[in-house]
Amino acid sequence: MFNVIRVAPDRIDVEIDGRFDRETMAALIDAFVEAADGIEGGAMLYRVRDVDLPSFGAVAVEFSRLPALLRAVRRFDRIAVIAESLWIRRLSELEGLLLPGVEVRGFTPECAGDGQAWLRER
Repeated sequence: MFNVIRVAPDRIDVEIDGRFDRETMAALIDAFVEAADGIEGGAMLYRVRDVDLPSFGAVAVEFSRLPALLRAVRRFDRIAVIAESLWIRRLSELEGLLLPGVEVRGFTPECAGDGQAWLRER
């Protein structure tokens, strides 16, 4: 399951939960790219709930759409990742180091308010 919502002209919220197969991953990427269209210097709140490892087909779709996905991600200056799992928060922050101009910080669900405040500090 996923939900992508443009909550402000310069912000989107993404929520994911469950297992992603080829079709779900394609739909998520399409929704994300569409929601990010026209945003420059934006902020994103990315909430990761109970997520299983994606299927091989989902990973293949992600790699096949990587150029469009990277163009969309670069529309954001800050991304707050809310996740219970430490490995998800750390991996997200590591990915942020690979994206020039994009700052990514991980927050626990208990500190989601801190993540929201950090996004507003821009």
